[in-house]
Amino acid sequence: MQAVIDYLRDHSERFVREMFQLLRIPSVSADQGRKHEMLHCAEVLAEQIKAAGVHRVEVMLTDGHPLVYAEHKGPVGAPTVLIYGHYDVQPEDPLELWTSPPFEPEVRGDDVYARGSADDKGQLLIHVKAVEAFLAVSELPLNVKMIFEGEEEIGSPSLPAFIAENRELLAADVVVVSDSGMFAKGCPSITYGLRGLTYMQLDLVGPAKDLHSGSFGGAVANPGNVLAQIVGSLVDQSGHVTIPGFYDQVREPTEFERAAFAKLPFDEAGYISELGALKLHGEAGYTTLERTWARPTCDVNGMLCGFTGEGAKTVLPSKASAKVSMRLVPDQDPDQIAELFERHVRSICPDSVRLEVTKFHGGSPFLCPPDSPEVQAAARALSKGFGSEAYYIREGGSIPIVTVLAEQLDAPVVLMGFGLPDENAHAPDEHFHLPNFYNGLRSVAYFFEELAQLKG
Repeated sequence: MQAVIDYLRDHSERFVREMFQLLRIPSVSADQGRKHEMLHCAEVLAEQIKAAGVHRVEVMLTDGHPLVYAEHKGPVGAPTVLIYGHYDVQPEDPLELWTSPPFEPEVRGDDVYARGSADDKGQLLIHVKAVEAFLAVSELPLNVKMIFEGEEEIGSPSLPAFIAENRELLAADVVVVSDSGMFAKGCPSITYGLRGLTYMQLDLVGPAKDLHSGSFGGAVANPGNVLAQIVGSLVDQSGHVTIPGFYDQVREPTEFERAAFAKLPFDEAGYISELGALKLHGEAGYTTLERTWARPTCDVNGMLCGFTGEGAKTVLPSKASAKVSMRLVPDQDPDQIAELFERHVRSICPDSVRLEVTKFHGGSPFLCPPDSPEVQAAARALSKGFGSEAYYIREGGSIPIVTVLAEQLDAPVVLMGFGLPDENAHAPDEHFHLPNFYNGLRSVAYFFEELAQLKG
């Protein structure tokens, strides 16, 4: 292992230059005018993987943007790790808010600034270079497969079908994803849980057209008033969701998890200040981290009703709409929650308005138990790579493809990310902390060693 670690150190400057090569390509998957750039990025990434010494590397076309698949066999009988990442990036707009051009990487201090640096080109390259180091000095201690997609930023429309149709090709003992982050600088972290999502829309219609509120107010139901009553009833004053059956399948955080959350260097006052909030609020009986990571929520994301322009207009609106998202935790099912939500809002909606309920999309929550052998192996590797204790965290958001990988491949998924919360992923001046890149190289190398020993 020391030879591997030395190789990673001695070639780190070249690795950064090769990261720049990828970062200069504007692989914005949402921009149909950049399809040629998407293919170009996939081809450049494939060439870099080939140059690392990997035996099999292919650019695979889909109905959307291409996938990059790679495979290198280790010793006979060795375990297999599948590495997932994505080479597509978010649009760069608004350009005027960037300090330096988004596709001209620039190092300032200890950070490289460019679109895609943290999300996810810099992170996926860590795995490619860890593989290169093993192949340069000896051999891989395990079988490695890689699948890098070009559609993550637009919801991965092509990948689930590809996974379902290629289970044998992608079969692995463990899947590792580096498209997540660390809790804070100096806090290497294993993200072992993600919340799921159910997203709904309510549309209420009262009178056939907008009416004068003086002439008709009090004679017909106001859809705006009714909508306010419905959404106002979804969560009570203690932050508890009132939908009957909503909590029936919720798995409580374990004592291990509560203790792990409590160990994190969380500054609540600083958190409030950063958010610009007056104070924190949420479900009673839980800490802030427990509320955002391990408890479900129901939130109005938007409302539209009547006159919203400058000044006054005495109108009784014909229609009112609201968008509502529910973040879910194990073992809640997004389809079941959608049914419970619709049943509840229909039960409290008066027959004086017409109600339409639409389900947009959803995703299942994910949890790989923190005491699982794979997560423990990753924690040991991070501790070696960073020279400090690894932390166990969850994420309040969703990464739907993680659940697809876990379910379709029937393998544990380890989220081993190296991004930081303040690196502006999806925003102007996105950047990646280079010390995390270097420590990540070592961590992934140690993880390969740990997995080989674990499965051996």
